[in-house]
Amino acid sequence: MYIGLDLGSSGLRALLIDENQQVRGAAEAHYEMLRPHPGWSEQVPADWIEATHACFAQLRTDFPDDMAALRGIGISGQMHGATVLDRARQVLRPCILWNDTRSAVEAAELDADPRFRELTGNIVFPGFTAPKLAWMRNHEPDLFAQVDLVLLPKDYLRLWLTGEEVSDFSDAAGTSWLDGGTRQWSAELLDQTGLGPEHMPALVNGSDASGIVRAEVADALGLPAGVVVAGGGADNAVAACGIGAVRGGQGFVSLGTSGVLLAAIDQWATSPGQAVHAFCHAVPDAWYQMGVTLSATDNANWLATVTGQTVPAMAQAVGDQISGPSPVTFLPYLSGERTPHNDAGMRGAFVGLEHQSSPAQLMQAVMEGVAFSMADCQVALQSSGTAINSLFAIGGGSQSRRWVETLATVLGQPVGLLAGGENGAAMGAARLAIMAATGASAASVMLAPQPAETIDPRTEFSAAYEDALNRYRRLYPALKSAL
Repeated sequence: MYIGLDLGSSGLRALLIDENQQVRGAAEAHYEMLRPHPGWSEQVPADWIEATHACFAQLRTDFPDDMAALRGIGISGQMHGATVLDRARQVLRPCILWNDTRSAVEAAELDADPRFRELTGNIVFPGFTAPKLAWMRNHEPDLFAQVDLVLLPKDYLRLWLTGEEVSDFSDAAGTSWLDGGTRQWSAELLDQTGLGPEHMPALVNGSDASGIVRAEVADALGLPAGVVVAGGGADNAVAACGIGAVRGGQGFVSLGTSGVLLAAIDQWATSPGQAVHAFCHAVPDAWYQMGVTLSATDNANWLATVTGQTVPAMAQAVGDQISGPSPVTFLPYLSGERTPHNDAGMRGAFVGLEHQSSPAQLMQAVMEGVAFSMADCQVALQSSGTAINSLFAIGGGSQSRRWVETLATVLGQPVGLLAGGENGAAMGAARLAIMAATGASAASVMLAPQPAETIDPRTEFSAAYEDALNRYRRLYPALKSAL
């Protein structure tokens, strides 16, 4: 038996599978995202540990025999977070998360140094890890002076599980400190943030064994001795593993807290000028590119909050099939935007409101705004020479057929739906656990599933959505000039 842990922005998901990759059970536990100031986003690492206890307790209660046969654990984690520890390995402050934009000034200063783009293949985005440490050096110097180890969120969970200070190449690639060509920490880039390689964990492939669950932790979680913990990886890389997207042309669109359009590539290739992300994959000798919008389902959650409704109720009011664009246009920039604008200060807007505008119309506009943002990501990927030949939809938003149909129509490409698509990253993590515990190859484990359904573009609405997309694109510079 194998478990995949997906340490997400809002909660932890644990997926239990057998050696044939059949799902045996799942558990979830949620925790809070703290926003103490505008543009800030933090979490308390102890909450991740508490969530792990809760998930394992539920699985142990529901599937005692399966848990007794556990052989491996894989970990997927939200990228870019700065978890800082002192010499005693005590957490110094809440983790600064991927959607935190406080370090926009520091990010711009680092990005002005051409070595960052040359070595990492990426813009230094405010959400990446390096500018967060530069911000700490500028604004929390006393805490910064105590930093002895910097870990990404999932790697803090690994430290608790195994006692090992380890990360993987896919997650490390999102720090702005990894040399993408050599797959090593760059001493000269670290030096620009007042750190050195001694402050960083060791690096392994996501499919390698990174350690064994500590005896005291195994006892607390009710696990057998000798459970292997895989290197794991960044959430999007691991989600790609979950749907078998590890070779060129395979990809997915993710409707999670953020929105992602990802394509696996067979050779290291970068396009930072279009704000395309280029990262190492979670399996050896593979890479991927992706475009990112910082808010996807987060927009729907926000709308539900301000209207006093629930997301399911609003989605039901919109219906399952498209009938043309909403008269309202939504710019989904509640947390700023990455691809293609790299604009941490941008904010969202509804345009075209009238007396007749209903919550259902606003929800439709939110779905369409995210789809339009994904179309921008598609253009950015295409401009770098990257194509997506097969596309799956994953994440919580993929449970809305209307949203996926909108995406297929706007992108002009069929989109496959998976049974259990919300498990993408957790399934990928469990697959990495299989590889780490058994030595199995990626070719035998990372297989593409058959889609439960394929959603085709509604070509009769293509022209109308093209007009709506062009209107959406004209609004960014107009709103930018007004803010």
